[in-house]
Amino acid sequence: MSKSRQQRLRAIGLHALLIPLALIWVFPLWMMAVFATLPDHAIFSPNIVLWFGTSFFDNISNLQADTDFLRAMFVSIVVGIIYTILSVMLTAMAGWALVRYRFFGKSLVLAILLGTITLPYFVVVIPQFVMVARDFGLGNTWFALIGPPLFYSLGVLFMRQAFTMMPAELFDAARVEGVSEWRIFFRVALPLARPTMAALSIILFLYSWNNYLWPLLISSDRTMFTAPVALGSLIGPSKVSWGGIMAGAVLLTAPMIAVFLLLQRHFVAGITAGAVK
Repeated sequence: MSKSRQQRLRAIGLHALLIPLALIWVFPLWMMAVFATLPDHAIFSPNIVLWFGTSFFDNISNLQADTDFLRAMFVSIVVGIIYTILSVMLTAMAGWALVRYRFFGKSLVLAILLGTITLPYFVVVIPQFVMVARDFGLGNTWFALIGPPLFYSLGVLFMRQAFTMMPAELFDAARVEGVSEWRIFFRVALPLARPTMAALSIILFLYSWNNYLWPLLISSDRTMFTAPVALGSLIGPSKVSWGGIMAGAVLLTAPMIAVFLLLQRHFVAGITAGAVK
């Protein structure tokens, strides 16, 4: 058997394995989109419905009337953009410092970073809430939504790895020419780390977009609800608007899928950057 034929058969076998797995992943998304177009009574019909209905805009209208979902989407977008920009810059500066500077306790800092990755979020969320809401009185503010989750330990390690792969001679030559540290960082290091920053930006924005627990705890004012919290408010003790929840889930999911499909090349390039030295 020729080598090309073996490769073709291997590719066919791989696709035969992956296509069913892909369908298993896609099917819940398909049903979410279908349920978003059905009235509540049809969602729980004993007959399985696999095609779209005609109630999507009715569900959207009910969703907006119950939660002011457009306002919640606006809050999520603003929080996600500001959080992503600030967190990427913060993690980039921390990663740069860990690579380019020598200071006392550097090994301890790295150990703490690795330790915080394994630390469950539920361990810190209550002390964080008490500090922000009670001690500082910052509940229902933009700062409370954006500031506390800013530091992302895994992002620091991402950026540290990206800067480690860069040749030190390049930065030493810039210093010899009299270039300041800030200009080296912003004009030389960050452009070279663009793939990693792009991948990290996608991860951070998705984290902020999907974050439910912290915005739920820190925001009691409906005008400061993020979109996931607004959707959660539709689940009441006596009534659950399933059609509205499904319609809101579609509105939350569709932009993220589009962003990932458009930027997947940058995401893969950033994740694999530094894998081979």
